[in-house]
Amino acid sequence: MRDARPIPPPRAERGAGFRVVVASDKFKGTLTSSEVAAAVGAGVRRVHPDATVVSVPVADGGDGTLAAAVGAGYELVPVVASGPTGEPVKSGYARRGDTAVVELADVSGLVRLPGGVPAPLTATSYGTGELIAAAVAAGCTRIILGIGGSASTDGGAGLIAGMSQSPGVTPQLVGWPPGISGANPPSQGSTLALRDRLRGVRVVVACDVDNPLTGARGAAVVYGPQKGATPAQVVELDGRLSAWADQVAELTGRDLRDVPGAGAAGGVGFAALALLDAELRPGIELVLEMVGFDEQLAGADLVITGEGALDEQTLHGKAVAGVAAKAAGIPVVAVCGINRLASNQLQEAGVRAAYALTELEPDVQRCIAEPKPLLEQLGERIAVEHLR
Repeated sequence: MRDARPIPPPRAERGAGFRVVVASDKFKGTLTSSEVAAAVGAGVRRVHPDATVVSVPVADGGDGTLAAAVGAGYELVPVVASGPTGEPVKSGYARRGDTAVVELADVSGLVRLPGGVPAPLTATSYGTGELIAAAVAAGCTRIILGIGGSASTDGGAGLIAGMSQSPGVTPQLVGWPPGISGANPPSQGSTLALRDRLRGVRVVVACDVDNPLTGARGAAVVYGPQKGATPAQVVELDGRLSAWADQVAELTGRDLRDVPGAGAAGGVGFAALALLDAELRPGIELVLEMVGFDEQLAGADLVITGEGALDEQTLHGKAVAGVAAKAAGIPVVAVCGINRLASNQLQEAGVRAAYALTELEPDVQRCIAEPKPLLEQLGERIAVEHLR
């Protein structure tokens, strides 16, 4: 709440310059969050050289979450883990104190598919489990798991297998249910061993979807085609997920396949709930807490947020809407590559105005190729129009 933030000192005590907080998501495939902030900040300072520009990289819980944590001062701990099709990839987790941040997309995501070739029936979340296991073995007792961008529909069976694998043992990618890589049928003994390993460890999952595990709104039907699954493969995957849910329900005595969010990340949400006793939270809410966004707002005169494209999805759990909601009472504007929202939609989301690269350069390809000078120009415009 606004009242809970530290009371900022009078302007005379903190210098005459404005304080601007830049909390933008990445411009996907073009700029990182930090690069967006640097370019916008440069433009702001051209107009107000004495302005203090604070960069707070953010993400919505998908790709970019690890970078946001590192940008907030977490230490990157490198780990070589299994990619979505079993090949080793250089990934890692971010750590501060006893908290570890694991990004599924960085190890088990679509971006890690060799050659970008989908593997809808065999892609696994095994490597994500390996990262969590490494963090726990290193003494972390709170795991923040961002699960957007998954390449698999394995119900999280691979993740559980990766967490259960003994250190130093090469993973055996033997499917269970048939075709789900990196997973073996859980047993009472293996489940008890896993829970014993996680004793005192809290797992919090960044999740922005409310899909169940199976059925017409389940992981396979809704998200399988995005991961390359044909209609026949979608049916097969949904059947596998049902079999997996039956096995877990028999083992644990509770059936969580229909819980909202169980279908997130190809069913990783289900495994986290049913076997890790995880808590599901909105991604941007969790990330803003992780990077200490509330503390950075103290004394701010303006918040600049943004993402590559502002559209209908922006209004539902994405970074821009989340930042605006948190910054209630402080003016918020947004930068983007392209804006598809009307002014009334932006204002309802708490954003006063949006500034798009395409306003300066109609050629989208040039915007993608050379975004930094354009963002600097937008920073200048924002400073002129909103810092008076």
